[in-house]
Amino acid sequence: MTNIDLNVNKARIFCEKKGARFTTLREKVYALLLQQDGAIGAYELLDSLKLTESAAKPATVYRTLDFLLEFGLVHKLESTNAFVACHHFDCNHPVQFLICDSCGEVQEIQSLGLKDTLDKQAMSVGFKVAKQTIEAHGTCAACK
Repeated sequence: MTNIDLNVNKARIFCEKKGARFTTLREKVYALLLQQDGAIGAYELLDSLKLTESAAKPATVYRTLDFLLEFGLVHKLESTNAFVACHHFDCNHPVQFLICDSCGEVQEIQSLGLKDTLDKQAMSVGFKVAKQTIEAHGTCAACK
């Protein structure tokens, strides 16, 4: 069994425990995202999906992405309007991304203390952070 198969199976079990159906289409889209080194846009996903699902339409991909986002199986990179698979979706975590502007590689990291610092600063002005995603653009080690 490949790493992708293992992650798809893990996602299926996770969704079933939450009472949600992890349909064949959702599996295919999640598997396509797992195959990527970087983020991928919805229309690129659609093009890849059409290789096996010729009737797939943009709405099909967007509905599937909405489901995957809701269950934490993927993250949306707001700055590039693209999506990346989450490999540890079974925990609720703040997200930081390092995005290489040269090759497009995306690394998900967790900066210890960053969430606490942000929460404290937000509380000092009467704000409660509900969701936190930070995107840092630059150059990866391979592209230096």
